[in-house]
Amino acid sequence: MAMTEQTPEQLTERLSDYWGLMQRAQQLFMRAAKTSTAKATGGDFSVVDNASVMAAYAKVGISLASRPADLIAIQQSAFTNMANVWMSGWTGSDTETKDRRFRDDAWNSDPIAQVCRDVHLALEEATNDTLNRFPKGSKEQLRVDFYTRQILSALAPSNFLALNPQARDKFLETDGQSLLDGFKNLLDDLEQGDGRLDIATNDDKAFVVGRDLGTTPGKVVYQNDLMQLIQFEPRTKEQFKRSILFVPAWINKYYIMDMREENSFVRYMLDRGHTVFIISWVNPGPEHAEKSFEHYMNEGPLAALDAIEQATGEKKVNILGFCIGGILVTATLAYLAAKKDNRIASATTLATMVDFTDVGEIGVFIDEDRLITLREHMAEKGYLEGHHLGDMFSMIRENDLIWSFHVMNYLMGNKPPAFDLLFWNSDATRLPAAMLLWYLEQVYLKNALREPGGLKLNNTKIDIGKIKTPCFVLATKEDHIAPWTSVYPTTDLLGGETKFVLGGSGHIAGVINPPGERQKYGYWTNPDYPKNSEDWLDGASYSNGSWWPEWADWLEAKDRANKVPARTPGDGKLEVIENAPGSYVMAQ
Repeated sequence: MAMTEQTPEQLTERLSDYWGLMQRAQQLFMRAAKTSTAKATGGDFSVVDNASVMAAYAKVGISLASRPADLIAIQQSAFTNMANVWMSGWTGSDTETKDRRFRDDAWNSDPIAQVCRDVHLALEEATNDTLNRFPKGSKEQLRVDFYTRQILSALAPSNFLALNPQARDKFLETDGQSLLDGFKNLLDDLEQGDGRLDIATNDDKAFVVGRDLGTTPGKVVYQNDLMQLIQFEPRTKEQFKRSILFVPAWINKYYIMDMREENSFVRYMLDRGHTVFIISWVNPGPEHAEKSFEHYMNEGPLAALDAIEQATGEKKVNILGFCIGGILVTATLAYLAAKKDNRIASATTLATMVDFTDVGEIGVFIDEDRLITLREHMAEKGYLEGHHLGDMFSMIRENDLIWSFHVMNYLMGNKPPAFDLLFWNSDATRLPAAMLLWYLEQVYLKNALREPGGLKLNNTKIDIGKIKTPCFVLATKEDHIAPWTSVYPTTDLLGGETKFVLGGSGHIAGVINPPGERQKYGYWTNPDYPKNSEDWLDGASYSNGSWWPEWADWLEAKDRANKVPARTPGDGKLEVIENAPGSYVMAQ
């Protein structure tokens, strides 16, 4: 495919665009250089620690060298696999791959692209086969596996203009305009990240919180330094006597529970006749540096329980926590159990680990040494910037959340489409230093939440085994943040009735999976809870559609006969402060 001949006017316009982009690039480079010079040496934090990565490769290599028989077997396997790679480069493949990076027909119709694809896939397979021969279980081996995969993913032919047939064809069809558009997108993302590459994963102008997302009518009826409490307007004439309190994670904004009308968890529960309250966490700044996990409990769910009683006159409340919000809910339940406080009638946790024995690939980023570096990084600002966690989670699904957008944005010169879940995902919040350091050390590294008396909150030792509150525990099958096999042990750790449900898809899409005509994911249930998670799944029954009705039926069975006239925000002892979604959620 040849490029079309351009008029002098078109060439002049193209050159003007080019020089404009070059000037933007130069200005960005100069600003980044000044910023870098102003920083203290070594003070810039990254989720990737080069020293620990190199140490991991060195330790695994030394360990292997001490086992000559294993080394010979791995070398023989690697030789055989590389021979297969070489043969695949010559013979190609007649079968289509399910790998989404190469799903376009051009990867089959273009013989050069097909060979590049097949060689790369064979190389990945050969490398994985070699890595699988190494002993598993060590932190170093986990890092070697993880970062080797990162290298292979980066080297995929789909990521290079000359090797990607779609990008190459578009370059020719547009007379090179797609490359200029891609360069403009790159500069836009660098400017958005103030010199850091902040890859756009959605159309950031497609949604406005309060207009498109988080639109369910409600009022802020209470607030303190850490949160605003929103009570939503009723959508039925009667409501269940017990209210439900949603406790979202504080690493993103609350409106994940109240997206668009058709996938709003809040609206769904209002339509079923519940009084719904939700915590909208503050986006912390330097003034919140000393806010601890205890503060999040005291000024979060405990303060909300008191406020809800004032608003409704009802002491008993159902509670739901998502992700780290679920960890907070679990810790709060244990604290209330120690205090003989039974205000929480039932509890639900979504995508929440309380046993951190196996944290999956997140373990490559966090250890005692990284905690020291993190403490030094946060010493001046008092918080961790939100993008660091985003970078970490994206690397765990690098082909979906990094390289697919690299191809779309930079090679193809396209803008990412509007997608509400990814818009929310990019709306990250900061994390206060005191809370984060305590959480990572005590809950994550020491795994103290699962240990009886392992943690103290408000000078009170807690034991999640003493929780007698009925609990509904949801995990999702493809969760890369809270692996479902690490969520399942909750069934054995809590002291009361526990119902475990496994949803389809991942950490976000598996949770925000509303009922409706388009049912993308189902869920698994099993009333028996063997010790091993895979045994549970082997005996589980699969159901099509959303898990929301399963959960709502479980919840309402405990309060079915108790209905009261619908409650309107401001009718109780709490005055309305402002309209939902409130001001805290708007803070950047």
